[in-house]
Amino acid sequence: MTQRFGQPRLRPRDIVLAYTLLRIVLGLNFFNHGFVRLGNIPGFADSMVELFREADSFLPDALVWGPALFVPIIELISGFCITLGLATRPALIAGFSLMAMLMYGITLLQNWTTATSQLVYCLVFFILLAGHGFNRISIDRMIQQRQAKTRQAAPKIDS
Repeated sequence: MTQRFGQPRLRPRDIVLAYTLLRIVLGLNFFNHGFVRLGNIPGFADSMVELFREADSFLPDALVWGPALFVPIIELISGFCITLGLATRPALIAGFSLMAMLMYGITLLQNWTTATSQLVYCLVFFILLAGHGFNRISIDRMIQQRQAKTRQAAPKIDS
């Protein structure tokens, strides 16, 4: 089949570039969410408890406070890894899992505006996880290439 002039088409190199840029933007966003909270993680957790108290949530304080202590750490580490493309798939799964937990909490509070914003994050996580095959501009890819060269260069031992 011939391509007509002016017909739009998806080129693999453009998809790889778009994937990389989206991955970096999400990674930076997540990293900075965690980074700015890093100096006051207990304060962040306390503010989450207060938010759930004000909304008369049925969740006990400990069930809010405990997980809230880990939110900035997960955001920081997964954001760092996603930005660099290092352990990208596990970092995306960790971030997506965090979003599921946050979505549960925010919908209990019936904060639909924030829930909508979180759905956008979930959509971006979905796109990046589903398109992980396009993660070619990354540290993961460099590691894979180095391992492949090492395997090729290894001496073959005859049995």
